[in-house]
Amino acid sequence: MTALSATAGRAVEAALGAGAGAAEAYASRDSGREIRVHGGEVESLTAATQSGVGVRAWIGGRVGYAYGTDLSEGGVAVIAGRAAEAAAVADEDEFAAPPRPAEIEALPGLSDPSVAVWTTARAAELALTVERTALAADPRVVGVEQVVYADSAERVAIASSTGLAGEYESSDCFAYLQALAEGEGAKETGLGFGLARGPDGLDPEAIGREGAERATAMIGAGKPPSRSCPVLLDPTVAASFAGLIGGALGANAVQRGRSPFAGRLGEELAGPALALHDDGRDPDGPASAPFDGEGVPRRRTALIEGGRLRAYLYDTYTANREGGASTGSASRHSYRSQPTVAASNLVVGVGSLSFAQLLAEAGDGVFVTDVAGLHSGVNPVTGVFSVGASGRAIRAGELAEPLREFTIAGDLVAMLGAVTAAGAEARWVPFGGSVRTPPLLIGALAVSGA
Repeated sequence: MTALSATAGRAVEAALGAGAGAAEAYASRDSGREIRVHGGEVESLTAATQSGVGVRAWIGGRVGYAYGTDLSEGGVAVIAGRAAEAAAVADEDEFAAPPRPAEIEALPGLSDPSVAVWTTARAAELALTVERTALAADPRVVGVEQVVYADSAERVAIASSTGLAGEYESSDCFAYLQALAEGEGAKETGLGFGLARGPDGLDPEAIGREGAERATAMIGAGKPPSRSCPVLLDPTVAASFAGLIGGALGANAVQRGRSPFAGRLGEELAGPALALHDDGRDPDGPASAPFDGEGVPRRRTALIEGGRLRAYLYDTYTANREGGASTGSASRHSYRSQPTVAASNLVVGVGSLSFAQLLAEAGDGVFVTDVAGLHSGVNPVTGVFSVGASGRAIRAGELAEPLREFTIAGDLVAMLGAVTAAGAEARWVPFGGSVRTPPLLIGALAVSGA
């Protein structure tokens, strides 16, 4: 047993000793660093390590929560006592109960040793390589707004008076830049990014080139004509929409009637080209783990498959409200927060078409490479959206002139039904959560421009 597991076990015992009828402890240790570079120099460097434990205590149908960073025996006892005190004065809730124990299957490969092996100087050099590559890629790239490199390594342990116990270690890292290109009297920006378990998995040259190519591709952008037309979503944009849909399929939103998918389980909502799963055990998924934020085993859940809405996402509390079982979808940002329903890794199914074939299918349409204000531009109850976008015209099945300052509008449910094709190649995107998606072709969407 590691020190973190022992801490979680002590916290549970202390809560029971303080009068709780049942208790759970979630302990974590997280180390991370962030490096920002600009103009060939390191602009800022931050590194931090934090450890703590969060304790939930139940007394009948009442639950209390407390957390802290003092992991000494006395400190843990104080935290656990506060949780029990909070439960004693909480309102009664018939659905408040600890998760039932289940066998947790190990999930190896979540931690990359290169996070610890790489020195900060070496990580900074990776970020500088991203910047140099972008600047050298095209003479029209006149600058880089900033390059960010970040990594983290985390260990999590959980214990419960029900007999639930588990521990795992994971790591992640990413790098991104905003390249700045100049031409035809205007400046344009372009995003390049990469993510991996550790810095060994990042390709700084590819990240820099992507930012440069996206920025230069937007030079001379104008507005498209307003019309309804086929729209091809870049994976970065498709991921943002997938994240919105995943959030709307969380049982907390559905049960409050704040989701366009409420009451539609089993309905045919999407075309056969679209499949969406939540997979908390995908070996490559940034959000993968053997168990969720309350110790329930992670799993793969079909959300949209065969055109039909197959499932919602549940934690223990929302599952209790319906007399069902958790889907392993309880999420915590850290030991400071109680679990709440959230997607883990959202995986959009790939299709059979190459990017060139998707363009040919689109005919005369719009390729959307960026959207702005997506979360504020979507009504969470109806799913109706209208958001600013930029991208490229598609003419006779080929990419044409760049486009900016237009909007795309529709509603999430209708958009699912209008997906006519998915690309054959997918990538992990850190927008909208943790999402793996190919480009998606929407048969028709309202575009408002000139």
